[in-house]
Amino acid sequence: MRKFGCAVFLAVFLAGVCGMSAAQAGYDIKVMTPQVEAALQARKARFAELKAIKGQGVVGENNRGYVEIFDGSGVFVKELVNAENANRKELYQAIVEQNDLGAKAMATVEGVFAGVQRDKAAVGEKIQEPSGRWVTK
Repeated sequence: MRKFGCAVFLAVFLAGVCGMSAAQAGYDIKVMTPQVEAALQARKARFAELKAIKGQGVVGENNRGYVEIFDGSGVFVKELVNAENANRKELYQAIVEQNDLGAKAMATVEGVFAGVQRDKAAVGEKIQEPSGRWVTK
């Protein structure tokens, strides 16, 4: 059951990250390494806390596919954001490496994921547009 849940979570994550064009090109996580599985599980475990601080306007989704802090938040928020961003980077890197996309593709993968996060953001959450302008959705 644990592997099934992880596979479902990964499928949803990849569908969101890769979008239709990347999915059609076959870009995905081809090997569920311990690092990829750990990153996915860690993201799943912190989802509710991250969602809550997004709703408070403390953090937002930047245009590079990462979470950004807006105020002088305490240690908890900084650690949460740093852990989330580290896990995202691990997953983006795995997509790039396992699909032989080359080093320059990292920015593309990050940008695609940033677009997905903008689209998924709830009303009232802060997002950064591709132009760099921050808005509240």
